[in-house]
Amino acid sequence: MANIDSSSPTIFNVRKTPIFVLIILLCIASYFLAAYHQGAPLLTTATTAALSLSLSTPCDHLTAEYSRTFPRCSANFSEYTPCQDPQRSLGYKRHRMIYRERHCPEEPLKCRVPAPHGYRNPFPWPASRDRAWFANVPHRELTVEKAVQNWIRFEGERFVFPGGGTTFPNGADAYIEDIGKLINLRDGSIRTALDTGCGVASWGAYLLSRNILTLSIAPRDTHEAQVQFALERGVPALIGILASKRLPFPSRAFDMSHCSRCLIPWAEYDGIFLNEVDRVLRPGGYWILSGPPINWKKYWKGWQRTEKDLNEEQTKIEEVAKSLCWSKLVEKDDIAIWQKPKNHFDCKLTQNRSFCSAQNDPDKAWYTDMQTCLTPVPEVSNKEETSGGMVEDWPKRLKSIPPRIYRSTIEGVTDEAFSKDYELWKKRVSYYKTVNKLLGTGRYRNLLDMNAHLGGFAAALIEDPVWVMNVVPVQAKVDTLGSIYERGLIGVYHDWCEAMSTYPRTYDLIHADSVLSLYSNRCGLEDILLEMDRILRPEGCVIIRDDVDMLVKVKSIVNGLEWDSIIVDHEDEHLKREKLLFAVKKYWTTPPASDNTN
Repeated sequence: MANIDSSSPTIFNVRKTPIFVLIILLCIASYFLAAYHQGAPLLTTATTAALSLSLSTPCDHLTAEYSRTFPRCSANFSEYTPCQDPQRSLGYKRHRMIYRERHCPEEPLKCRVPAPHGYRNPFPWPASRDRAWFANVPHRELTVEKAVQNWIRFEGERFVFPGGGTTFPNGADAYIEDIGKLINLRDGSIRTALDTGCGVASWGAYLLSRNILTLSIAPRDTHEAQVQFALERGVPALIGILASKRLPFPSRAFDMSHCSRCLIPWAEYDGIFLNEVDRVLRPGGYWILSGPPINWKKYWKGWQRTEKDLNEEQTKIEEVAKSLCWSKLVEKDDIAIWQKPKNHFDCKLTQNRSFCSAQNDPDKAWYTDMQTCLTPVPEVSNKEETSGGMVEDWPKRLKSIPPRIYRSTIEGVTDEAFSKDYELWKKRVSYYKTVNKLLGTGRYRNLLDMNAHLGGFAAALIEDPVWVMNVVPVQAKVDTLGSIYERGLIGVYHDWCEAMSTYPRTYDLIHADSVLSLYSNRCGLEDILLEMDRILRPEGCVIIRDDVDMLVKVKSIVNGLEWDSIIVDHEDEHLKREKLLFAVKKYWTTPPASDNTN
């Protein structure tokens, strides 16, 4: 696969402006020369001149600082996940799988994580749902271990995902149809879903055709790389586990949660894991369980467990669900479904699990300990009212004012501000597409918004064949992640001074609006950019929106990351200090195994 360099056709279509006075051209001549020698795509003279007009001393601001070169990591780092490192995790407690949670190194890696030799761009969506290149995830363990269950097959240079699963031998689509006979999956009332212990995420992959957006989580495997397969398929996924810390999601986020033989001990530890599902489940939301112990009378011999053991497990799960005030809707064949109440009007009188105190913020979910107390939902005036407010059915949900906003629970965000934000991001994304000609064509599938605000970037791309992971930094002045979920979008809390809970090469495009300025006095700019490089695919795109002084610093660093980059004007006018840096990560991989000397 060819590198993207200065001789290659650029993806950038830079807005042209008149050529100005000769003195400006002389000032920027050295900048062009430096960019040429570093292999970056040359800015047009017109664009550079237009950029310079907004600066008090144009030559000084546009002169790139000395660019250090960041070395390439050795080949054994190709799947490096800093905060879920299998070797370092061995030093932590086995109790409740704590060793598989986030445990970040004290010092971040200072080299660039390589792609494996032979790496290729993934298949475009929707073809990627059913196949992936072997070279991108060179692990065949699952093809052997799960061969009978039809999860994944190896054929030539690629993996094929038939859609099978441990508890859906007829395929994920047929399994989802069975669920759809029990609850309505097609009327838009269910939009966001959580799949715990997701395997290769076939459940989430096939729900997309029903306009249900599923976030699939599973712990970091030593070899099997299940989450990595999900991401190669173009399906939303994160490394995550129910252990001792809350999941990095706000309360009342998901319409539906699912476990299919996920091996989570739901009945143990006073039901703490199911209690956490209750926290993130929207009032009126569903929890679906298949696999042990459901339908144990039929399968107990095959599961190699006793009837007594399985019966006791199911009884305990039923008791935990009752303590959460859930009602069991149905158990039919291999599927059981519970529903969370739409309010706690009667629950306070009938349940025996204590409620969490008012000081226990239900949306605080970054390194926050799980608790066994029941997360209260917002108060209601009668039994028929939905706690926290009703969300619209999809797709109206995307454009409607989220309940957290119209109920004035997000400081400084009004109905009018939300509507203006929606229009603003439609305009901005439209402009992005005039600069990066591949955005919106299907070239990019997995997108990341590092500072999502109200989710406007993702909302503006809703008609494109993409999904967006919306991140609300824990340092953000206002927590907006709950409102993002109320729009029918997905996201996580994160601190960009640490590595993200995902594999290298997760995202095709990364969008960073003012995030680098947000962290300017918190951690190293180089470290954040190195993490962006780790999780960005070869030939992936980065769009950074920030103050021009910050972007000049960024440009000097990304040259050392082997990114081709350009700085372009704000979409409104060239006199604004806020500018945009568009970059493309060059294609490079580890050398062949016989020639691997790095």
